[in-house]
Amino acid sequence: MKRTIPITTLFVDIGGVLLTNGWDRHARRRAATHFKLELDYDEIEDLHHLMFESYEADKFTLEEYLSRTVFHKERPFTREQFREFMFAQSQPYPEMLDLVARLKTHCGLKIAVVSNEARELNAHRISAFKLNGFIDFFISSCFVRLRKPDANIFRLALDIAQTPIEQVVYLENTPMFVEIAEGLGIQSILHTDFQSTRAKLASFGLQNVESVVHEIG
Repeated sequence: MKRTIPITTLFVDIGGVLLTNGWDRHARRRAATHFKLELDYDEIEDLHHLMFESYEADKFTLEEYLSRTVFHKERPFTREQFREFMFAQSQPYPEMLDLVARLKTHCGLKIAVVSNEARELNAHRISAFKLNGFIDFFISSCFVRLRKPDANIFRLALDIAQTPIEQVVYLENTPMFVEIAEGLGIQSILHTDFQSTRAKLASFGLQNVESVVHEIG
């Protein structure tokens, strides 16, 4: 049945959807190998888990995070070298970036990020991949001091978007966060790959989405 209420706003996660995750366990494992920290890896992971939720909520700076997780002892590498490695773990998913940017242009969608992002990594990712060229606003945990799975981050996004909930679609790669958003009444797509996501977006009846995805494909 054809939709009678148009979708006008897209909420989208960054890590795992538009870009790789910024500093996940795979990136930390690569860092341990690169900087020869294998013997300290378990300790660093334990310290990371104690710190990172607070860091993503902007309660610590990157320097404080590094001081307490990696540089609490002497290291044969510099903080700058480690920061550069951290930032280099962010890589784009070009098809997804292009799809969302085209939906913005062709369908006139309002685009909002709803993401758990630490401030310095978030700033790097926005700048390096020119996310503010097509994203209207960022409901990033480091800005709003709320983190998924807290449902209040979605409520805040709805308040800021000022869009009726039935006109919003949320694009996310974590099943739990999709369930929480849907529990609030936000229509959601669990992102697993480009092809299935573009088909699901088309199923929501976005104006001109069929031509947009065919241009990309």
